[in-house]
Amino acid sequence: MNTNPETLYEGKAKIITAVDGKPNVVRQTFKDSLTAFNGQKKGSFQGKGRINRDISDLLFQYLSQQGIDHHWIESEGESSCLTHKLKIIPLEVVTRNVVAGSLSKRLGLSEGVQLSEPVVEFYFKNDDLGDPLLTEDHIHVLRLASSEELMFIKKQALIINDLLVKLFKKCELQLVDFKLEFGKADHKILLADEITPDTCRLWDIKTQERFDKDRFRRDLGKVEESYLEVLGRIKKALGK
Repeated sequence: MNTNPETLYEGKAKIITAVDGKPNVVRQTFKDSLTAFNGQKKGSFQGKGRINRDISDLLFQYLSQQGIDHHWIESEGESSCLTHKLKIIPLEVVTRNVVAGSLSKRLGLSEGVQLSEPVVEFYFKNDDLGDPLLTEDHIHVLRLASSEELMFIKKQALIINDLLVKLFKKCELQLVDFKLEFGKADHKILLADEITPDTCRLWDIKTQERFDKDRFRRDLGKVEESYLEVLGRIKKALGK
């Protein structure tokens, strides 16, 4: 392993570095940090990076078996993974099954209301602007994605939602909503980023207890225990 890798990008949750001799591959190292409200609230717990890496590894393996193309190659080391190098499309793609968080505030609906069908939203991936909600017209004006690309991304988000809802149901967890990102490699759009309790809202089906970053956002405590519980339930559901 390169002892002094070139840092290509450092975000709130991961550090992305170059891989010697492999220009089309990058190393992503998951950080132990916790952030909320666009980085205004900060925290951490030891081992979070490893837990999120392991959760993502299992979920990307599962999605791969279901025919979803993505960037993940393999886990590596304590909290890292190797992925295909992509040009990230600057959109956060949020799919919602249940009313929660900002959707509750925007629509005046109570949290926990089941939506009649999944809702897909797009947000501009721009920290300086606070990741604003975008319409499809905004996306076209900003030239973030073509109509065909946007149609493909939305279709993929709904397929992935269906697959993850089924898996999490086996974990006795309700997938309330989640965020995805996509990127391009050789003109092909691939699923990117991570799928973890940082990017999903997961509620216990029986008790409605939260097992995601809302425990940090809302000072509910037991954040580490909740993330470990999600990892354990996924392993059990997948027979790992």
